[in-house]
Amino acid sequence: MSGLILAIETSCDETAAAVVDDALAVRSSVVASQIDLHAAFGGVVPELASRAHVEMITTIVDQALTEAGIAGADLSAIAVTSGPGLVGALLVGIATAKSLALGWGLPIVSVNHLEGHLASVFLADGDVPFPQTALLVSGGHTAIYRVDAPRADVIAELGATRDDAAGEAFDKVAKLLGLGYPGGPVVDRLAAKGDASRVKLSPPMDTRGSFEMSFSGIKTQVARLVAQTPEPRTEGWAADVCASFQAAVTGVLARKVIEAATREHVEDVVLGGGVAANAELRRRVRALGEAKGLRVLVPPLTSCTDNAAMIAYAGAVRLSEGARDGWDLVATSRTALERKTRKGRGSR
Repeated sequence: MSGLILAIETSCDETAAAVVDDALAVRSSVVASQIDLHAAFGGVVPELASRAHVEMITTIVDQALTEAGIAGADLSAIAVTSGPGLVGALLVGIATAKSLALGWGLPIVSVNHLEGHLASVFLADGDVPFPQTALLVSGGHTAIYRVDAPRADVIAELGATRDDAAGEAFDKVAKLLGLGYPGGPVVDRLAAKGDASRVKLSPPMDTRGSFEMSFSGIKTQVARLVAQTPEPRTEGWAADVCASFQAAVTGVLARKVIEAATREHVEDVVLGGGVAANAELRRRVRALGEAKGLRVLVPPLTSCTDNAAMIAYAGAVRLSEGARDGWDLVATSRTALERKTRKGRGSR
């Protein structure tokens, strides 16, 4: 597939559009955040997210085309996130993509949101080799994959969370501590000022030889700690809690992905997802990877959170392989990457 591709991403609370060219270079990437809209509720409200996408999507697409210096007639195809995500939010993006594709006479291709995150590292370095061991960690997903190519049929899940995603745990702990929403960035900043040794928290599901994870228990530990600590609680105390919590979670994530890479005999380790922006996680994975002689690749900070550039890249790969979707394309909360992933050792 050659030419320019427009991508649309509306899986959760960012309205995004991007344009990539036939060399897979990003010509534009526009993201409108809904953080201020959802902050008062301490999390994303699906109905509000969908309505905000409806209000913003046309403006964001127009801005992406303008920044790329093109018109709709210059495009070769449209890629759109079809899931997983909030179904109402996804439908806004899909309906927009279908309308534009019909009006401009363009092919349309759906993209798995998780494949997009796994492709985000290519936005910094398009020459990343395969195979990879990837840690995808966000507010809705936490899993370790062996990636032999940028296609769902050769991405093998080696382990995943059995309950909550790591990013959700960050947000919940921030809420318990009264730190606001979104919690990940503020916990990261406050943890840098704290002393993890002053607060004892057990690492979550720190089982050797297993790549399965769980983050509900450490949320309960923090909830009990908050309940047992009388007010007024100082900022220093909150910083210590954040430091201990962050060390416990990132320590387990880093160790498991490096162990997975070692077991799979894969030399390249990739991070993706919103929590991949966490400074302590990046530091720990790099340190453990270097100690094992592995190369650790992380996307730019702006590419960790949801964006359409990563969807454009993944869509371009699908289009180059001849993939096309029909007008019956629908949104789904689960996709092939999750359903068909092979547990255990990846293929050689």
